Amino acid sequence: AELKKASKRLTCHKRYKIQKKIREHHRKVRKEAKKRGRKKPKKDPGVPSAAPFKEELLREAEQRKQRLEELKQKQKLNRQKEHEKKRKLEAKKNAAKITEKAEGKGSSGKSKAKTNKLLDKNSKKSFCRELKKVIEASDVVLEVLDARDPMGCRCPQLEQAVTCSGGDKKLLLVLNKIDLVPKENLEKWLNYLKKEFPTVAFKSATLMKDKTMPEQFTKRRARVDLSRTTECFGSKCLLKLLQEHGKAQNKAIQVGVVGFPNVGKSSIINSLKGVRACNVGLARGVTKSMQIVHIDKQTKMLDSPSIIADPSNSALALALRSIIDTEESGSADVLEGVDAILNHCSKQQVMMHYSIPDFRNTEEFLTLLAQKRGMLKKGGVPDVENIAKLLLCDWTGAKISYHSQPPGSQRPPPYLTEDKIAEMQECFNLKNLEEENNTTVQALKYPSPASSIIFQSAGMANGTIEENKVIEVASEWENLETSKEGKEEEEEDFTESDDDQDDIEEEEKDVKEVNQALALVSLTRHFLFSESEHSNSLSFSLDKTADEDDAYDFNTDYV
Repeated sequence: AELKKASKRLTCHKRYKIQKKIREHHRKVRKEAKKRGRKKPKKDPGVPSAAPFKEELLREAEQRKQRLEELKQKQKLNRQKEHEKKRKLEAKKNAAKITEKAEGKGSSGKSKAKTNKLLDKNSKKSFCRELKKVIEASDVVLEVLDARDPMGCRCPQLEQAVTCSGGDKKLLLVLNKIDLVPKENLEKWLNYLKKEFPTVAFKSATLMKDKTMPEQFTKRRARVDLSRTTECFGSKCLLKLLQEHGKAQNKAIQVGVVGFPNVGKSSIINSLKGVRACNVGLARGVTKSMQIVHIDKQTKMLDSPSIIADPSNSALALALRSIIDTEESGSADVLEGVDAILNHCSKQQVMMHYSIPDFRNTEEFLTLLAQKRGMLKKGGVPDVENIAKLLLCDWTGAKISYHSQPPGSQRPPPYLTEDKIAEMQECFNLKNLEEENNTTVQALKYPSPASSIIFQSAGMANGTIEENKVIEVASEWENLETSKEGKEEEEEDFTESDDDQDDIEEEEKDVKEVNQALALVSLTRHFLFSESEHSNSLSFSLDKTADEDDAYDFNTDYV
């Protein structure tokens, strides 16, 4: 037996109910329309036969209609052209990718040159080139050292390049971040380093006014006391030393500021200048090229990119002195760096500093720290990778107080003979320098030895200064920048030509003419039909909207 189709007939009760709902809906719509004050547009009666110049007005209306249609057609054609351009670009890109994969070559000469230029700007080779430029142009080279690990911040390759360059080139050591180490430790380091090179104790200003930004004062900022944060120590001593050297040479001098990442090179220049002349940040490798800052008529400061740490260095040196940003390096590298730091510290002091219980290994330490700071992934899993990156930033930044002890015996490197030491120290008033350093040391407040973590230094960190010795590894941020450049190229391709611009201007003129004609028509009608019953029906619109359909759809509700 065949199954019959279900009947679409409804019971009277259901039908009446639906009709009632429809009536209610229509009533509601009318009520809302009344509130809004909008009424359905009445049919346009057209130009009355009694109107003067009726034929001309109708002819003008027809011409306007034709113009508008032409305008729409032009716009449609322009859109089609744009879509075609996009399709062609995509096709070119896909073809370039295929050829790159097959042949291993660049997509085109122009794009390849642009990419190479951009990669070159952010590459380690470029950093080395700029650093060498700074060293060659400088009369005095300031090697900036982190007071928490001065020996780990010294680069033998750089010192050898400066001392053996010949001429009157001098090398000064600037011991920065002195407020993060105990006073006794700082004095020991100053005594140790001054036997090899003239050493200046320095504390950079942490907050500076940006010279490129206008001064802004807010109520919240007005309450904050910035006197302590913007204060710097040792700037007068360093400036005096440089000015005396300039007078001895009887010429304006150029001072190059060099060192490993995050030792405070740009901050020292900003402190000497008194404004934020150079960009600074927690990220490593903020400075990418040589930057000249005029301190006074006789002194120019040259900011340089960071020294590239040699891959042959220990894991500790690479973790603290490598130019690769923690955001871009892999999780294995970051964990290895944290492990190296923890192995060179006192476990008890680390536990006390971070207020965490005993841990067996680095992973357990990071898990406990992530739980304590609330850095959790989905499902309450500790975010070990991000907490490791944060820890590395804390250790290279000015957040954690730790200190290392100077070597027991004075053993200068092989390139630093007694003659070289004497040569580097001449033209400087060492007695005045020592007095100024003592004044700086006395003026500052220091952490207590108990609160500062004892750290075992890995010794001098080898750096790469020669461009040809750099092993280039493409990093994520380079790829990001090249992709940005690609987007810019696309935007350039989409820029309109002069012909397109002319077309747009013509279209705008047509639209203006149409608007003027419409205004004329509406005025004529207003003049002819001044009565109240006709006044509402004279709204003229070229693009009339369709009447709202109040029909109820029976398939939606109550079926």
